[in-house]
Amino acid sequence: MRRTTLAALCLAAATTVGLTGCLPGQDTADDKPKGPFAGLTGGEIADRAVKATTGASSLRMAGEVPDEESGGTIRFDVAVNTEGECAGTFGTGEGKADLIRTGGTLYMRYDEAFLRAQAEGEPEAETDAVVDMMAGKWTKMAATGSDAEAMAEFCDLDRLLGDADDVKSDATRGRTTTVDGTPAIVLHEKDGKERYTLYVATEGEPYLLRLDTKSAGAGDSLVFSDYGKPVPAKKPGGEILDLDELAG
Repeated sequence: MRRTTLAALCLAAATTVGLTGCLPGQDTADDKPKGPFAGLTGGEIADRAVKATTGASSLRMAGEVPDEESGGTIRFDVAVNTEGECAGTFGTGEGKADLIRTGGTLYMRYDEAFLRAQAEGEPEAETDAVVDMMAGKWTKMAATGSDAEAMAEFCDLDRLLGDADDVKSDATRGRTTTVDGTPAIVLHEKDGKERYTLYVATEGEPYLLRLDTKSAGAGDSLVFSDYGKPVPAKKPGGEILDLDELAG
């Protein structure tokens, strides 16, 4: 599926760029900051957040990223771990799809609107046949197959965040706030025309809780949660269409 693959790539890019698009520098705030992370610069806090986030065994990401191909927005809510498992949803203005990867198999379930959007320009009879066969039903394919490769890689947390651990951030400290009830400190970064706002937990591990990106008047957000929690990646019940078998 064209946009399903693109969603994975956009998400990985948005996450990685937001965490690594910073240059070395110094905090412009008080030389000895008070409050949470007392004595640490914004850059030092950001570096700790990246280390904690990339060291997590699992996490959940939710938010929106631009779909450059369609000019629209991809919405997602996915839990993923270092074992290569994931579970969640992707959606656009044209439907949504459910995703599960476990045991070397990728399971997808598409609604009618999503399928019709993917088949735009195809003969109506063929589109109707695909919708009748697949809409609302779970499908499966080998996670190592070419059709599943991009999504399967997205479901590997180590690959998704693997390039985000060499940060030497120039973030500056901001106010304190909460993200979904969790106390946090706000950090500000920039890279050229890109502006990033990071929210880092001030209690427990300094996990990244939220990342806002703004560029040329546009913006998107990623929310991180459920660190270390089990990923609900279980084989769906009921009838499952084997797409590898159908393609063979």
